[in-house]
Amino acid sequence: MSWIVLSVAGLLEIAFAFGMKWSAGFSRLWPSVYAAVTGLGSIWLLSTSLRSLPVGTAYAVWTGIGAAGTAVIGMIFLGESASVARVACIALILSGVLGLRLSAGVVA
Repeated sequence: MSWIVLSVAGLLEIAFAFGMKWSAGFSRLWPSVYAAVTGLGSIWLLSTSLRSLPVGTAYAVWTGIGAAGTAVIGMIFLGESASVARVACIALILSGVLGLRLSAGVVA
Protein backbone atom coordinates (compact mmCIF):
# COMPACT_ATOMS: atom_id res chain seq x y z
CA MET A 1 0.00 0.00 0.00
CA SER A 2 2.88 2.38 0.74
CA TRP A 3 4.10 2.09 -2.83
CA ILE A 4 0.67 3.07 -4.16
CA VAL A 5 0.58 6.07 -1.80
CA LEU A 6 4.08 7.04 -2.93
CA SER A 7 3.06 6.73 -6.60
CA VAL A 8 0.09 9.04 -6.08
CA ALA A 9 2.40 11.47 -4.26
CA GLY A 10 4.64 11.44 -7.34
CA LEU A 11 1.68 12.16 -9.61
CA LEU A 12 0.67 15.07 -7.39
CA GLU A 13 4.26 16.31 -7.64
CA ILE A 14 3.80 16.48 -11.42
CA ALA A 15 0.52 18.37 -10.96
CA PHE A 16 2.27 20.74 -8.54
CA ALA A 17 4.99 21.56 -11.09
CA PHE A 18 2.42 22.49 -13.72
CA GLY A 19 0.42 24.45 -11.16
CA MET A 20 3.49 26.54 -10.46
CA LYS A 21 3.95 27.14 -14.20
CA TRP A 22 0.32 28.18 -14.64
CA SER A 23 0.38 30.39 -11.55
CA ALA A 24 2.96 32.69 -13.18
CA GLY A 25 5.02 33.08 -10.03
CA PHE A 26 1.98 32.72 -7.78
CA SER A 27 0.48 35.86 -9.30
CA ARG A 28 -2.74 34.15 -10.49
CA LEU A 29 -5.14 33.06 -7.75
CA TRP A 30 -6.67 29.76 -8.88
CA PRO A 31 -3.54 28.26 -10.40
CA SER A 32 -1.75 29.27 -7.19
CA VAL A 33 -4.39 27.52 -5.08
CA TYR A 34 -4.09 24.45 -7.33
CA ALA A 35 -0.30 24.48 -6.90
CA ALA A 36 -0.56 24.81 -3.13
CA VAL A 37 -3.13 22.02 -2.77
CA THR A 38 -1.28 19.58 -5.03
CA GLY A 39 2.09 20.42 -3.47
CA LEU A 40 0.85 19.95 0.08
CA GLY A 41 -1.00 16.78 -0.91
CA SER A 42 2.14 15.40 -2.49
CA ILE A 43 4.24 16.08 0.58
CA TRP A 44 1.58 14.65 2.90
CA LEU A 45 1.36 11.43 0.89
CA LEU A 46 5.16 11.18 0.76
CA SER A 47 5.31 11.52 4.54
CA THR A 48 2.58 8.89 4.89
CA SER A 49 4.55 6.44 2.74
CA LEU A 50 7.61 7.01 4.95
CA ARG A 51 5.89 5.15 7.77
CA SER A 52 7.00 1.92 6.12
CA LEU A 53 9.45 2.79 3.33
CA PRO A 54 13.08 3.83 3.74
CA VAL A 55 13.45 7.60 3.41
CA GLY A 56 16.23 7.45 0.80
CA THR A 57 14.30 5.09 -1.43
CA ALA A 58 10.97 6.88 -1.07
CA TYR A 59 12.43 10.32 -1.68
CA ALA A 60 14.36 9.18 -4.75
CA VAL A 61 11.28 7.49 -6.21
CA TRP A 62 9.09 10.52 -5.45
CA THR A 63 11.46 12.98 -7.09
CA GLY A 64 12.08 10.60 -10.00
CA ILE A 65 8.38 10.27 -10.76
CA GLY A 66 7.98 14.05 -10.49
CA ALA A 67 10.99 14.90 -12.65
CA ALA A 68 10.41 12.32 -15.38
CA GLY A 69 6.64 12.83 -15.48
CA THR A 70 6.92 16.60 -15.65
CA ALA A 71 9.49 16.38 -18.44
CA VAL A 72 7.42 13.93 -20.49
CA ILE A 73 4.21 15.92 -20.12
CA GLY A 74 6.10 19.10 -20.98
CA MET A 75 7.32 17.46 -24.18
CA ILE A 76 3.86 16.18 -25.13
CA PHE A 77 1.70 19.18 -24.26
CA LEU A 78 4.02 22.21 -24.10
CA GLY A 79 6.28 21.53 -27.06
CA GLU A 80 9.42 21.19 -24.97
CA SER A 81 12.45 19.56 -26.55
CA ALA A 82 12.20 15.81 -27.11
CA SER A 83 15.77 15.31 -28.21
CA VAL A 84 17.26 11.83 -28.13
CA ALA A 85 19.58 12.81 -25.29
CA ARG A 86 16.70 14.19 -23.21
CA VAL A 87 14.53 11.11 -23.75
CA ALA A 88 17.50 8.86 -22.91
CA CYS A 89 18.09 10.73 -19.65
CA ILE A 90 14.42 10.43 -18.71
CA ALA A 91 14.65 6.69 -19.43
CA LEU A 92 17.63 6.52 -17.06
CA ILE A 93 15.64 8.25 -14.33
CA LEU A 94 12.74 5.84 -14.80
CA SER A 95 15.05 2.83 -14.80
CA GLY A 96 16.51 4.07 -11.51
CA VAL A 97 13.02 4.42 -10.03
CA LEU A 98 12.12 0.93 -11.20
CA GLY A 99 15.39 -0.46 -9.85
CA LEU A 100 14.74 1.08 -6.45
CA ARG A 101 11.24 -0.40 -6.40
CA LEU A 102 12.44 -3.88 -7.40
CA SER A 103 15.32 -3.88 -4.93
CA ALA A 104 13.30 -2.49 -2.01
CA GLY A 105 12.83 -5.91 -0.44
CA VAL A 106 16.39 -7.08 -1.10
CA VAL A 107 18.69 -7.11 1.91
CA ALA A 108 22.35 -6.69 1.00
